[in-house]
Amino acid sequence: MEPGRKVAFITGVARGQGRAHAVKLASQGMDIIGLDICENIESMDYPNATEDDLRATVKAVEEAGGAIVAEKGDVRSDDDLRRVLGHGLDRFGRVDVLLANAGIVRLSPGGDRERTWADIIDVNLTGVWRTIEVVLPAIREGRRGGSVVITSSVAAIKGVANDKAGGQAYTAAKRGLVGLMQVLANEYAHEMIRFNTIHPTGVLSGMTQNPAMEELHAQAARGEKNPISQMRNALPIDILQPEDIANAVAWLVSDQAAYITGVQLPLDAGFAIR
Repeated sequence: MEPGRKVAFITGVARGQGRAHAVKLASQGMDIIGLDICENIESMDYPNATEDDLRATVKAVEEAGGAIVAEKGDVRSDDDLRRVLGHGLDRFGRVDVLLANAGIVRLSPGGDRERTWADIIDVNLTGVWRTIEVVLPAIREGRRGGSVVITSSVAAIKGVANDKAGGQAYTAAKRGLVGLMQVLANEYAHEMIRFNTIHPTGVLSGMTQNPAMEELHAQAARGEKNPISQMRNALPIDILQPEDIANAVAWLVSDQAAYITGVQLPLDAGFAIR
C-alpha cells in the first residue's frame, strides 16, 4: 500500500458500471476493494457476471495503475461483505469511498411475482443498507471524511406504468434509496462524510444487453406497449456507456465535490424532463 492512496469499496464490480468505476478511480490513484455475486439469481431473467468477468476487472484495474482486492460475494450476506472488507483492510488499511452499485432488475413477464419482488428489494434496497452498515464504520474510523455514492435510477425520479412485480420492486427500491441517502447525509455531515445518489438512464451492461431485454426492445419497436416503450431520453442518445457514469462518479467522490452531499444527481440524457 502506498502512503496516502485512497481506497474505494465497490459492489457489483465484475462488469458494467462497477468495473468502469473501479478502472476510472484506479486511473486517478485509488486502490479498490470489490465484490460481485458472480452467480445467477433464479428469479431474474438474465445472467449475472461470472468469475471470469471478475478476473477481467482485476486485470483492467491493475493495467490502470491500481491495486485491487476483488472477491466473490453477495450484498445480501453480512458475512460476505465483512469477509471481503476484512481482506481489503488487511491489504490497504483504509476505506475512503463506498460505491453501492450492485443491483438487479426484471422487466419481462413470467416468474413468481413474490419471489421477484423479494429478491429485487433484498439486493437493490436492503443490500445497499447492509453494505453501508458493514463498510461505513471503516470510513468513519479513518477520521478523514469520505464519500458514499449509491446507484439509484431514473426510475426513482420518474416512474413509468408497469404491471410487472419486477418493475414495481425496482422503482420502489430505487426511490427508497433516496430516503436512505438523505437520512445518512444528515447524520454524518458533521464528520464530512458525504452521501449522494446517482440516477442513470439506460447504461450498456449485462443487465441491459441480454435476450430478455432484446425482446422487450423488439416489442417496443413494433409499437407494442411495455416498460421499454415508455422510456425515452430527451437527448438523441439511446444508451449511455458505463464510462459516462464513472466519469461523473469520479468527480462526485473527488475533493472538487467536497461540498456536495444529499444530492440526487441525474445522469439521464434528459429522461426525467420528458
